[in-house]
Amino acid sequence: MMEIKEILLKIRTQHNLSQKEMADRLMITRQAVSRWETGETVPNTETLKIISKEFDVSINTLLGSPRKLICQCCGMPLYEDAIIGKDADGYFNEEYCKWCYSKGEFVYDSMQNLMDFLVPTMATHYHLEEADVQAWLDESLPKLNHWH
Repeated sequence: MMEIKEILLKIRTQHNLSQKEMADRLMITRQAVSRWETGETVPNTETLKIISKEFDVSINTLLGSPRKLICQCCGMPLYEDAIIGKDADGYFNEEYCKWCYSKGEFVYDSMQNLMDFLVPTMATHYHLEEADVQAWLDESLPKLNHWH
């Protein structure tokens, strides 16, 4: 697992930024960026949010993916930032996938609407019987936070 200092260095170099250029984008000092990259300090929570939005990377990824995330609406593993939903302000919402939650709004207004989509889709994709998928979803979806 990569450490936060390595992740921040990687983000900066992938965007071809100097420490000063990254600092300017984040409205902080170049020395702060340097201290992060040496591991002397780490960004505070508010700065992590700014980095997340500015560089389109989840806070979970910035922290080295310490948590195994799953969508709290459909149960899909959120294994990469590209499938994590976003709030209306563009910040990642690490509770939901982009197919259940987009621009601050939920796509499915009921568990039944979600099931109507998931059952045939999953049955086809995973070569399962629809009744088996339905039974599994009946058991697992109610345990997710969104449906409490």
